[in-house]
Amino acid sequence: MVLYAPGRTSSYPENPPKKGLRYHYLGGGDEVGNVGIMLEDAKSTRLLLDYGLAPTNPPRYPSEAPMVKDAIITHSHIDHLGMAPWLCANHRTKLHGTALTAEISNLMWHDCYKVSSIEKYPLAWDKRDIDTALESWQIHDYNKKWQHEDWQLSLHKAGHIPGAAMLEIETPNRKVLMTGDFDTRDSPLTSGAKPRKVDTVFLEGTYGGRDHPDMQQEILRFMDRIQQVVDRGGTALIPAFANGRTQDIVMNLHKYLPHLDVHVDGMGKRIAKLQMQHPESLKDPAALESSWRWSRQVSSKSDKKKALDSDVIVTTSGMLEGGPALWYLNRLRHDNKNAILQTGYQASNTGGRMLQDKGQLRIFGKMTEIPLELDQFTFSTHAGHKEIVEFAKACEAEEVVVYHTDPNHARPPLVEALEANGHIVHTPVNGVSEFLGEEYSRSN
Repeated sequence: MVLYAPGRTSSYPENPPKKGLRYHYLGGGDEVGNVGIMLEDAKSTRLLLDYGLAPTNPPRYPSEAPMVKDAIITHSHIDHLGMAPWLCANHRTKLHGTALTAEISNLMWHDCYKVSSIEKYPLAWDKRDIDTALESWQIHDYNKKWQHEDWQLSLHKAGHIPGAAMLEIETPNRKVLMTGDFDTRDSPLTSGAKPRKVDTVFLEGTYGGRDHPDMQQEILRFMDRIQQVVDRGGTALIPAFANGRTQDIVMNLHKYLPHLDVHVDGMGKRIAKLQMQHPESLKDPAALESSWRWSRQVSSKSDKKKALDSDVIVTTSGMLEGGPALWYLNRLRHDNKNAILQTGYQASNTGGRMLQDKGQLRIFGKMTEIPLELDQFTFSTHAGHKEIVEFAKACEAEEVVVYHTDPNHARPPLVEALEANGHIVHTPVNGVSEFLGEEYSRSN
């Protein structure tokens, strides 16, 4: 067993609260990603929501989780489930989530382990722990309640990506909603999250203070740019996140540019197959299936070479941190008719951010100039500022806990807007216990 990730030991108080409902952020409170939220009442009913790691360079880890029998995993992104194998190996924790989240977790954990081995960063669990975690899943359908001691729990669609879920908790005294990553807007893949009437909502605020551009206009701008590149004889390389973004892009290409030759490579292919096996998680299963049959799936070296002569290549990784994208980029960079179309956020110290800032990135260990046109498009499936505020209002929540947000830029305008709507707003800090309702306090 690998020792726990360095630098962040447990800050969770051992004694249960004397009354009320206590929440405590192991990670993700005053930062984006890296989520782990403990919830506990005076009867020692205890639950953990998510347990991830932030895949930065180097990665950020949450504080060590206390003994907890049950954890809800809201969705299958690594910043929400990356540390779950440690939980299962050390605490024999049961993982609760949707069937699709459970199936994709296998791919995500193996990919995380592979990347940690390549990048040589410390990981708190080893490959054997993945098997333990996979055996720990308890599957739940949307909108079906189950009992957790004195609490009733249920999962509801969160938008964001297929399989993503919000957690509703009904305690004897309060009704709580924890959104996880969510979006109220529809995407090609998923339907948007719907509000629930609760006393308290834990609200993901990644895009606090920022509104997204009109989705339809952004899609049309994207399609126009692709057609421009193709018309001049070039190939549009589209680095895309495997879990959600790849499938959304292929579906839009099929809808708007069906005459083009589109090739798909990377882990997004395997995830699409799993998504198609779970139509309950999709807005339009037939649309995903037809777009996938229409696109060309890269499965061999000869397929890769053919893709280099195609109109469009959609491939991982979305931040140009590895995957087939670097192989294609290393070959396409020699012809300035080609172009790179980024479709997601590029974190600091990633290849994608370096390309934006310096026009170069590291390819197979060597710093390489990329003299191609680079365009950035916004296809986020996180709720924007407007959607976040409207969602909290529709939930009729007395209290709002704003988390998964930058404390210096995103949080202040979001808190101001929420308070203007009459909500009592909590701004959690990692490692500090706080309370809901009358017991709200900065102390343990």
